[in-house]
Amino acid sequence: MQSAKKVAVVQAGSHPFDPMLTAEKGARLISEAASKKATVVVFPEAFLGGYPKGASFGSPVGKRTEEGRDEFLRYYRSAIDLGGPELTLITDAAQAHNIFVVMGVIERTAYTLYCTVLYIDPEQGLVGKHRKLMPTGGERVIWGFGDGSTLPVFKTGVGTCRYGGRGDLLGKLYAHDALGHVWQGGRCLLCAHR
Repeated sequence: MQSAKKVAVVQAGSHPFDPMLTAEKGARLISEAASKKATVVVFPEAFLGGYPKGASFGSPVGKRTEEGRDEFLRYYRSAIDLGGPELTLITDAAQAHNIFVVMGVIERTAYTLYCTVLYIDPEQGLVGKHRKLMPTGGERVIWGFGDGSTLPVFKTGVGTCRYGGRGDLLGKLYAHDALGHVWQGGRCLLCAHR
């Protein structure tokens, strides 16, 4: 029989428009999870970069406002680059505390933002990412579409894990070898198997 493993699920919000302050908060929460003997810690969607709940970015159908453009630019600047200091801080915390981290971020590329889940191994650093395949409703105005190239599978301290989108929901619920799932807003962020 396998020994029990602990997965910590963080329920905490971001510091709006301040990704470094949020990364510092994330590093503290990683330390706290590790102190409670967790081997994996899972953060909410868009923890780094923030979820723009209620924001319209001045984008009614058929036009954009200057205020909305400025609001979007502020949001764009608060997203993170995967090679940036915020991710370095989180990766260093994962390594220092020997804990696997699953974290939702707003990933910034040259011209597009993505709602992305990052997978950070304590020994190897960033081992995978998954960009949200289909942003819903108003999210489509601000986030790009992911694709199947970012559907990783890898080993963690609780077993083999993979991203699980809604299309895979029933298969996971009834999987005989599943050890556990971590859900966020109807979306499976992590699925551990033997």
